[in-house]
Amino acid sequence: MNDVLKKVAFTGYIAKGVVYGITGILTFLTTINMGGEKVGKLSVIDYLEQQKFGAFIVIFLGLGLLCYGSWRLIQGILDPEDIGSKPKDIAKRIGFSISGIIYTVLGVIAIFDALDISSFFSGNRNSENSILTGTSGSILLLVVGIGLAFKGIYQFIKAYKGDFLSKFHIQSISSINKQKYIKRIGYAGLLSRGVVVSIVSYFFITAGINLKGATSQKMKGTSEAFSFIQNQVYGKWLLGIVALGLVCYGLFMFSTAAYRKYKN
Repeated sequence: MNDVLKKVAFTGYIAKGVVYGITGILTFLTTINMGGEKVGKLSVIDYLEQQKFGAFIVIFLGLGLLCYGSWRLIQGILDPEDIGSKPKDIAKRIGFSISGIIYTVLGVIAIFDALDISSFFSGNRNSENSILTGTSGSILLLVVGIGLAFKGIYQFIKAYKGDFLSKFHIQSISSINKQKYIKRIGYAGLLSRGVVVSIVSYFFITAGINLKGATSQKMKGTSEAFSFIQNQVYGKWLLGIVALGLVCYGLFMFSTAAYRKYKN
Protein backbone atom coordinates (compact mmCIF):
# COMPACT_ATOMS: atom_id res chain seq x y z
CA MET A 1 0.00 0.00 0.00
CA ASN A 2 1.44 3.37 -0.97
CA ASP A 3 2.40 5.99 1.59
CA VAL A 4 -0.20 8.51 0.40
CA LEU A 5 -3.05 6.15 1.22
CA LYS A 6 -1.51 5.41 4.62
CA LYS A 7 -1.36 9.14 5.36
CA VAL A 8 -5.00 9.52 4.30
CA ALA A 9 -5.97 6.72 6.69
CA PHE A 10 -3.80 8.21 9.48
CA THR A 11 -5.46 11.63 9.12
CA GLY A 12 -8.89 10.03 9.00
CA TYR A 13 -8.40 8.06 12.20
CA ILE A 14 -7.22 11.20 14.00
CA ALA A 15 -10.30 13.15 12.86
CA LYS A 16 -12.64 10.35 13.90
CA GLY A 17 -10.91 10.19 17.27
CA VAL A 18 -11.43 13.92 17.77
CA VAL A 19 -15.17 13.62 17.04
CA TYR A 20 -15.70 10.72 19.42
CA GLY A 21 -13.46 12.18 22.10
CA ILE A 22 -15.31 15.51 22.16
CA THR A 23 -18.67 13.71 22.04
CA GLY A 24 -17.74 11.67 25.10
CA ILE A 25 -16.23 14.58 27.05
CA LEU A 26 -19.16 16.95 26.49
CA THR A 27 -21.67 14.25 27.37
CA PHE A 28 -19.76 13.20 30.49
CA LEU A 29 -19.67 16.81 31.71
CA THR A 30 -23.48 16.85 31.72
CA THR A 31 -23.50 13.89 34.12
CA ILE A 32 -21.36 15.72 36.70
CA ASN A 33 -23.16 19.06 36.30
CA MET A 34 -20.17 20.84 34.82
CA GLY A 35 -21.84 22.17 31.71
CA GLY A 36 -21.36 20.21 28.53
CA GLU A 37 -24.18 18.85 26.40
CA LYS A 38 -25.42 15.61 24.92
CA VAL A 39 -24.15 15.86 21.37
CA GLY A 40 -23.97 13.92 18.12
CA LYS A 41 -21.46 14.29 15.31
CA LEU A 42 -23.12 17.36 13.76
CA SER A 43 -23.39 19.01 17.18
CA VAL A 44 -19.65 18.50 17.69
CA ILE A 45 -19.05 20.50 14.51
CA ASP A 46 -21.32 23.29 15.81
CA TYR A 47 -19.53 23.25 19.18
CA LEU A 48 -16.08 23.54 17.62
CA GLU A 49 -17.23 26.30 15.32
CA GLN A 50 -18.17 28.41 18.35
CA GLN A 51 -14.63 28.25 19.73
CA LYS A 52 -11.79 30.67 19.01
CA PHE A 53 -10.57 30.10 15.45
CA GLY A 54 -13.51 27.69 15.21
CA ALA A 55 -13.94 28.00 11.45
CA PHE A 56 -10.32 26.95 10.83
CA ILE A 57 -10.62 24.07 13.31
CA VAL A 58 -13.80 22.82 11.64
CA ILE A 59 -12.26 23.07 8.17
CA PHE A 60 -9.29 20.94 9.26
CA LEU A 61 -11.65 18.50 10.98
CA GLY A 62 -13.79 18.37 7.83
CA LEU A 63 -10.74 17.57 5.72
CA GLY A 64 -9.82 14.84 8.19
CA LEU A 65 -13.31 13.37 8.00
CA LEU A 66 -13.09 13.44 4.21
CA CYS A 67 -9.85 11.47 4.53
CA TYR A 68 -11.55 8.91 6.75
CA GLY A 69 -14.52 8.67 4.39
CA SER A 70 -12.17 8.22 1.43
CA TRP A 71 -10.19 5.54 3.25
CA ARG A 72 -13.34 3.56 4.07
CA LEU A 73 -14.64 3.87 0.51
CA ILE A 74 -11.30 2.68 -0.86
CA GLN A 75 -11.37 -0.24 1.57
CA GLY A 76 -14.88 -1.16 0.52
CA ILE A 77 -14.57 -0.69 -3.24
CA LEU A 78 -10.93 -1.28 -4.17
CA ASP A 79 -10.09 -3.67 -1.31
CA PRO A 80 -6.38 -2.73 -1.02
CA GLU A 81 -5.94 -5.05 1.99
CA ASP A 82 -7.45 -8.14 0.32
CA ILE A 83 -10.42 -8.50 2.64
CA GLY A 84 -11.88 -10.94 0.12
CA SER A 85 -15.05 -11.70 -1.80
CA LYS A 86 -16.79 -14.29 0.39
CA PRO A 87 -20.29 -13.31 1.61
CA LYS A 88 -19.04 -12.17 5.04
CA ASP A 89 -16.20 -10.26 3.36
CA ILE A 90 -18.61 -8.56 0.97
CA ALA A 91 -20.82 -7.60 3.92
CA LYS A 92 -17.79 -6.11 5.67
CA ARG A 93 -16.82 -4.14 2.57
CA ILE A 94 -20.36 -2.86 2.14
CA GLY A 95 -20.23 -1.68 5.75
CA PHE A 96 -16.96 0.13 5.05
CA SER A 97 -18.49 1.76 1.98
CA ILE A 98 -21.56 2.96 3.88
CA SER A 99 -19.32 4.33 6.61
CA GLY A 100 -17.25 6.04 3.92
CA ILE A 101 -20.30 7.74 2.48
CA ILE A 102 -21.48 8.91 5.91
CA TYR A 103 -18.12 10.39 6.92
CA THR A 104 -17.58 11.95 3.50
CA VAL A 105 -20.93 13.71 3.77
CA LEU A 106 -20.09 14.75 7.35
CA GLY A 107 -16.77 16.17 6.18
CA VAL A 108 -18.44 18.15 3.39
CA ILE A 109 -21.05 19.48 5.84
CA ALA A 110 -18.29 20.57 8.25
CA ILE A 111 -16.34 22.43 5.55
CA PHE A 112 -19.43 24.05 4.03
CA ASP A 113 -20.65 25.05 7.50
CA ALA A 114 -17.28 26.62 8.36
CA LEU A 115 -17.31 28.51 5.06
CA ASP A 116 -20.93 29.55 5.72
CA ILE A 117 -22.19 27.85 2.57
CA SER A 118 -25.57 26.68 3.81
CA SER A 119 -27.69 27.00 0.68
CA PHE A 120 -26.32 23.70 -0.63
CA PHE A 121 -28.11 21.82 2.13
CA SER A 122 -31.24 23.93 2.51
CA GLY A 123 -33.18 22.04 -0.11
CA ASN A 124 -32.28 18.68 1.41
CA ARG A 125 -33.39 19.77 4.86
CA ASN A 126 -36.70 20.99 3.58
CA SER A 127 -37.30 17.79 1.67
CA GLU A 128 -36.94 15.52 4.70
CA ASN A 129 -40.68 15.31 5.25
CA SER A 130 -41.33 14.27 1.66
CA ILE A 131 -38.72 11.50 1.88
CA LEU A 132 -39.70 10.01 5.23
CA THR A 133 -43.37 9.43 4.47
CA GLY A 134 -45.51 6.50 3.48
CA THR A 135 -44.29 3.04 2.52
CA SER A 136 -41.03 4.16 0.90
CA GLY A 137 -40.05 6.15 3.98
CA SER A 138 -40.95 3.25 6.24
CA ILE A 139 -38.78 0.86 4.21
CA LEU A 140 -35.86 3.32 4.21
CA LEU A 141 -36.00 3.72 7.99
CA LEU A 142 -36.24 -0.04 8.53
CA VAL A 143 -33.30 -0.75 6.21
CA VAL A 144 -31.13 1.84 7.95
CA GLY A 145 -32.25 0.61 11.36
CA ILE A 146 -31.46 -3.03 10.56
CA GLY A 147 -28.09 -2.00 9.13
CA LEU A 148 -27.29 -0.12 12.34
CA ALA A 149 -28.41 -3.12 14.38
CA PHE A 150 -25.87 -5.31 12.60
CA LYS A 151 -23.26 -2.60 13.14
CA GLY A 152 -24.01 -2.51 16.87
CA ILE A 153 -23.80 -6.30 17.11
CA TYR A 154 -20.51 -6.20 15.21
CA GLN A 155 -19.04 -3.85 17.85
CA PHE A 156 -19.97 -6.30 20.62
CA ILE A 157 -18.54 -9.24 18.66
CA LYS A 158 -15.25 -7.39 18.13
CA ALA A 159 -15.05 -6.65 21.84
CA TYR A 160 -15.94 -10.26 22.74
CA LYS A 161 -13.34 -11.75 20.41
CA GLY A 162 -10.73 -9.26 21.58
CA ASP A 163 -8.80 -9.63 18.33
CA PHE A 164 -9.02 -5.97 17.31
CA LEU A 165 -5.31 -5.57 18.03
CA SER A 166 -4.47 -7.99 15.23
CA LYS A 167 -4.16 -5.01 12.89
CA PHE A 168 -1.67 -3.28 15.18
CA HIS A 169 2.11 -3.35 15.01
CA ILE A 170 2.23 -4.85 18.49
CA GLN A 171 5.96 -5.52 18.21
CA SER A 172 6.55 -1.79 17.78
CA ILE A 173 4.89 -1.12 21.16
CA SER A 174 7.71 -1.91 23.53
CA SER A 175 5.80 -1.21 26.73
CA ILE A 176 3.55 -4.02 27.99
CA ASN A 177 1.56 -1.43 29.93
CA LYS A 178 0.91 0.53 26.75
CA GLN A 179 -0.30 -2.64 25.03
CA LYS A 180 -2.69 -3.30 27.92
CA TYR A 181 -3.83 0.34 27.84
CA ILE A 182 -4.68 0.18 24.12
CA LYS A 183 -6.55 -3.10 24.59
CA ARG A 184 -8.57 -1.73 27.53
CA ILE A 185 -9.60 1.47 25.78
CA GLY A 186 -10.46 -0.66 22.76
CA TYR A 187 -12.78 -2.84 24.82
CA ALA A 188 -14.42 0.13 26.53
CA GLY A 189 -14.78 2.07 23.30
CA LEU A 190 -16.28 -0.78 21.28
CA LEU A 191 -18.80 -1.65 24.01
CA SER A 192 -19.94 1.96 24.42
CA ARG A 193 -20.18 2.47 20.68
CA GLY A 194 -22.17 -0.75 20.41
CA VAL A 195 -24.63 0.49 23.03
CA VAL A 196 -25.18 3.86 21.33
CA VAL A 197 -25.46 2.42 17.81
CA SER A 198 -27.93 -0.21 19.03
CA ILE A 199 -30.17 2.45 20.60
CA VAL A 200 -30.09 4.58 17.45
CA SER A 201 -30.97 1.41 15.52
CA TYR A 202 -33.99 0.96 17.79
CA PHE A 203 -35.07 4.54 17.03
CA PHE A 204 -34.93 3.95 13.28
CA ILE A 205 -36.69 0.59 13.37
CA THR A 206 -39.44 1.94 15.65
CA ALA A 207 -39.90 4.97 13.40
CA GLY A 208 -40.10 2.71 10.35
CA ILE A 209 -42.74 0.48 11.94
CA ASN A 210 -44.82 3.42 13.18
CA LEU A 211 -44.63 5.40 9.93
CA LYS A 212 -48.06 5.57 8.31
CA GLY A 213 -49.46 7.50 5.38
CA ALA A 214 -47.96 10.98 5.11
CA THR A 215 -46.90 11.21 8.75
CA SER A 216 -43.18 11.88 8.94
CA GLN A 217 -40.99 10.94 11.89
CA LYS A 218 -38.49 13.25 13.52
CA MET A 219 -35.07 11.71 13.06
CA LYS A 220 -33.32 10.63 16.27
CA GLY A 221 -29.60 10.16 16.58
CA THR A 222 -26.77 10.02 19.08
CA SER A 223 -27.90 12.89 21.34
CA GLU A 224 -31.37 11.31 21.67
CA ALA A 225 -29.69 7.98 22.46
CA PHE A 226 -27.88 9.70 25.34
CA SER A 227 -31.19 11.08 26.62
CA PHE A 228 -32.70 7.59 26.35
CA ILE A 229 -29.90 6.18 28.51
CA GLN A 230 -30.21 9.00 31.03
CA ASN A 231 -33.94 8.35 31.45
CA GLN A 232 -33.35 4.78 32.63
CA VAL A 233 -32.86 3.63 36.22
CA TYR A 234 -29.43 4.87 37.34
CA GLY A 235 -29.40 6.62 33.99
CA LYS A 236 -26.96 9.32 35.01
CA TRP A 237 -24.39 6.72 36.03
CA LEU A 238 -24.99 4.68 32.92
CA LEU A 239 -24.64 7.73 30.70
CA GLY A 240 -21.40 8.68 32.44
CA ILE A 241 -19.98 5.20 31.81
CA VAL A 242 -21.04 5.24 28.14
CA ALA A 243 -19.64 8.76 27.68
CA LEU A 244 -16.27 7.75 29.14
CA GLY A 245 -16.36 4.71 26.87
CA LEU A 246 -16.72 7.00 23.86
CA VAL A 247 -13.74 9.01 25.07
CA CYS A 248 -11.87 5.71 25.17
CA TYR A 249 -12.99 5.00 21.62
CA GLY A 250 -11.60 8.36 20.54
CA LEU A 251 -8.28 7.50 22.21
CA PHE A 252 -8.39 4.09 20.54
CA MET A 253 -8.69 5.83 17.17
CA PHE A 254 -5.57 7.85 17.99
CA SER A 255 -3.79 4.60 18.85
CA THR A 256 -5.03 3.09 15.60
CA ALA A 257 -3.57 6.05 13.70
CA ALA A 258 -0.23 5.56 15.44
CA TYR A 259 0.16 1.78 15.37
CA ARG A 260 -2.08 0.28 12.69
CA LYS A 261 -0.36 -1.97 10.18
CA TYR A 262 -1.26 -2.06 6.49
CA LYS A 263 -0.79 -4.74 3.86
CA ASN A 264 1.86 -3.87 1.29
